Amino acid sequence: MTTDSLLLFIAAGLLLNLTPGPDVLYIVSHALRSGARAGMVAALGITTGCFVHIIAAAVGVSALMATSATAFTVLKWAGAAYLVYVGIRLLFFKIENAITLEATHVDLTRARGHIDYKVVFLRGFWTNALNPKVALFFLAFVPQFIAPAVEHKPLAFLLLGLLFNFNGLWVNLGWAVAAAWLAGRADVVQKSMHWLDRVAGALFIGFGIKLALTQAPHA
Repeated sequence: MTTDSLLLFIAAGLLLNLTPGPDVLYIVSHALRSGARAGMVAALGITTGCFVHIIAAAVGVSALMATSATAFTVLKWAGAAYLVYVGIRLLFFKIENAITLEATHVDLTRARGHIDYKVVFLRGFWTNALNPKVALFFLAFVPQFIAPAVEHKPLAFLLLGLLFNFNGLWVNLGWAVAAAWLAGRADVVQKSMHWLDRVAGALFIGFGIKLALTQAPHA
């Protein structure tokens, strides 16, 4: 991978991690209700769950490269369609589970002394690990940054996945801290989410089109 491609991968990964979704909602909701520490524990759980998809997808790439061109084409178009679909939803639709204003009126001191952080962590882990959309995302996104000439594609996929997850951890921790600090400023949070939706939506569509135009490695 060239330096430009690596920087593009890092930038895209950071932006996509900034995009509000189920994982972000889980982190922010805990931070709003119980403070930054609870949100950060939730972020650690979600990041740990993501390793399940990274390893599984890396094995999937290995199997994919060893199968027929037809199998590659089917997965390619499925991944491209998924990325474009997500991009269109981000551009033209509101988040279905958006954070509501009433969440900011929760007394943050009410439950801070009664939080089971182990439960928060495990629920975050399973929220991500059992989400098939996360696996599909990795299969659609990461292979675009692996050159066909790379000898050990599964290893390259694994390294890129770990880099994506490492960068995503700091973004998720940032969501937890920001949500706790902005608990009384819901209007600011919602405007930021609206802006991120539009930018990330365009990025998803671009990657979907790029994936659709990708040639099979053995072509």
